[in-house]
Amino acid sequence: MAGSRDQSAPRRVLAFGRLVIEARRGDGYPPYDIERLPDGAGARLRLTIAVAGFDASELDIRIAGGELVIRGRHEDQGEADYLFRGIAARQFQRTFLLPPGADVASARLSRGLLAIELVEPDHVETVRKINISRSK
Repeated sequence: MAGSRDQSAPRRVLAFGRLVIEARRGDGYPPYDIERLPDGAGARLRLTIAVAGFDASELDIRIAGGELVIRGRHEDQGEADYLFRGIAARQFQRTFLLPPGADVASARLSRGLLAIELVEPDHVETVRKINISRSK
């Protein structure tokens, strides 16, 4: 059934063009969406993660070993005297396996949603500064 979530699968694999993103199994927190963006400069995906209550300084996005890792960790704000606490303040880590060469084009936090745009390996623009040494 379209849109259903199979929690028994160890991971989810989503592909279009040559861009494949594989979500590692977790506890389902925080929830996320993966959206195909209109074709323009090649295959692009937008990964949107619900991170309500997190500030940008409490989020960390890294690509290492072919994995996109998103972590959220609340800064300690001391002990509050709660009469009722219904808002979860948990830490999280979400990991996605990327194809070789895939890269993050941008990341934006707005209204509690972290939107990360991914680009297809062939369309990653690499800018490198070349240092020029002086002869003596």
